[in-house]
Amino acid sequence: MIAGMDADSVAGYFRSKSILITGSTGFLGKVLVEKILRVQPDVKKLFLLIRAPDVESAKLRIQTEVTGREIFRVLKENHGVGFDNFIEEKICPLVGNIMKENFGLDNSQLKEFSKDIDIIISGAATTNFFERYDVAFDTNVLGAKHVCTFAKKCPKLKMLLHVSTAYVAGEKEGLILEKPFLMGETLRVGTYLDIESELNLINKTKRELIANCSTDKVVRKAMKELGLKRARHFGWANTYVFTKAMGEMLLEHLHEGCPMVIVRPSIITSTLKDPFPGWMEGIRSQKLNICLLLTKVYNHM
Repeated sequence: MIAGMDADSVAGYFRSKSILITGSTGFLGKVLVEKILRVQPDVKKLFLLIRAPDVESAKLRIQTEVTGREIFRVLKENHGVGFDNFIEEKICPLVGNIMKENFGLDNSQLKEFSKDIDIIISGAATTNFFERYDVAFDTNVLGAKHVCTFAKKCPKLKMLLHVSTAYVAGEKEGLILEKPFLMGETLRVGTYLDIESELNLINKTKRELIANCSTDKVVRKAMKELGLKRARHFGWANTYVFTKAMGEMLLEHLHEGCPMVIVRPSIITSTLKDPFPGWMEGIRSQKLNICLLLTKVYNHM
């Protein structure tokens, strides 16, 4: 462990800070929100970027998809009847979308909001391995670009932390060094990746499909196949890791003047012990429940 980077000092760093978090309704995002609020209740504010038609709808999403989940059980027990007031004080919903420049905020909103941000944690992504190429590109590539562009407009910003994936390194074995991706770099020898050309290819393919009066089903299938084809052409296994790698390239290229960290977690499953053992969500928990059920059946045979 790096000297001075123990858990207490990390928690202390968040005291009185205002943090923008994207992807808070996702599996990792809600764990992060809960953890910060539990270990550092003196955080100034958590701004959660939420896709919603209005603020009230955004608040409802936070209540149902974040703070209302079982992962917040310990935090609720700690605050008792004051839990709702604590959440109201600390969490501020921000209606926006990383797929849009400036998150879709108007200039006055952008100016007012950006001056308060100390830290940005960018976790929003589509994690579907076989997502349609246009959707994955808009979220994982252009989304990273929009977050970086916004970060540069925050005068108090101390850190932009971008959540990527370990699998941008491909399916290698052995020791793999953590090094940034440079623009154009690929995993396949003899190829060069031009991100602008990839965007043009997506748009051209969609125009041709529409011109041929293709159904939504046909367009969706074609976009999924195009993503996999391009990923494998450049040496990546699927559209998810391919677009996450491109997102990293853009950040490395654009972040000058903006303090940035990229983290590459591998497979994330359940909580080990904090705030309590075994919490997981989504398809992971469905698979676990099936396994537990089969185990019980087997034990009673």
